[in-house]
Amino acid sequence: MTAFSTRVLKISACAAALVALAACGQGSGAAGNQKAREGIWAAGSSTVFPFVTRVAENYGRNNAAGAQPRVEALGTGGGIQAFCAGIGPSTPDIANASRQMKQSEFDRCVENGVTDIIELKIGYDGIVVATARTGSSFNLRLEDLYLGLAKQVPGADGQFVANPNTQWDQVNPNLPAQRIQVYGPPPTSGTRDAFLELGMAPGGEKVPAVAALKDDKERFEGLTHTLREDNLWIDSGENDNAIVQTLTRTPGSLGVFGFSFLEQNMDTVKAETIDGIAPSIEAIADGSYPLARSLYIYVKKAHVGVIPGLQEFVQEFMSDGAAGRGGYLQDRGLVPLKAEELAAEREKITALTVMTRPN
Repeated sequence: MTAFSTRVLKISACAAALVALAACGQGSGAAGNQKAREGIWAAGSSTVFPFVTRVAENYGRNNAAGAQPRVEALGTGGGIQAFCAGIGPSTPDIANASRQMKQSEFDRCVENGVTDIIELKIGYDGIVVATARTGSSFNLRLEDLYLGLAKQVPGADGQFVANPNTQWDQVNPNLPAQRIQVYGPPPTSGTRDAFLELGMAPGGEKVPAVAALKDDKERFEGLTHTLREDNLWIDSGENDNAIVQTLTRTPGSLGVFGFSFLEQNMDTVKAETIDGIAPSIEAIADGSYPLARSLYIYVKKAHVGVIPGLQEFVQEFMSDGAAGRGGYLQDRGLVPLKAEELAAEREKITALTVMTRPN
């Protein structure tokens, strides 16, 4: 049985809904003979994690009789993979994402019977390149990110070679004479995907030999989306707080993580400018900061009305008191949407409007 979203609602009343959910989906990636699940389950981006956790805390206080929401930081890719595995209590109700769902991920969802997905933009964030507060200051250009961190860069003869730069002043003489050592998110992270799209690729475009290959999409992305593998870029797991802590223990190192984590740790770390612009709420909201991005959650429509409180939980998330300007999520570092944007996103969960296939 795969027609979960229609059959359950047709044959069950609220009292029987969880039993139906447990029994549904022998195919489409959902396991049969599962126990009913009452608590809301959200999984995905480590950047979005503190925002969902804060909403879960508030929701839990106001709904003490129900099960506490479960929130997991698996990375954007890991969260969407779990979300798209099928319909039923063994899969998350919500995927948290620090980038938009990819076309291939959407297709995977559809293959597994997850055909009705509600996409909600929850606000903005910026990716920061930071150092310990006591460290040297950098004024990084986008091309410095590419030349410092790409696996291959143009050599003296114009051919691409393994990145020979080991110090930042070799990349740009105006940068500190410190060895390149950058801690950042792993391949499953939406923060890493966004860093490649917003930092590395535009940086590559400013290097003539790379820009000349832009019409060859596969070659261009291969050069700008592949980070060096010689331990000068270090994958540091899905915990951005761990990267922040590493910077204070490793003098001269840089870290790549979300703006919200910077705001929470201003006493120990500082953000470097990118093309002369420092990350701030204003620069992220108006898009002038080069590494600004949108944050999302994805909601499984088939679970609405079956998992108790799911729609109400998401409505709390998108409320003015939470995601609005001056809301409690702004205190956690979320850069809010404009009021009219937030109202439009909120209407999607009210009307249960499903997304179309990404371009």
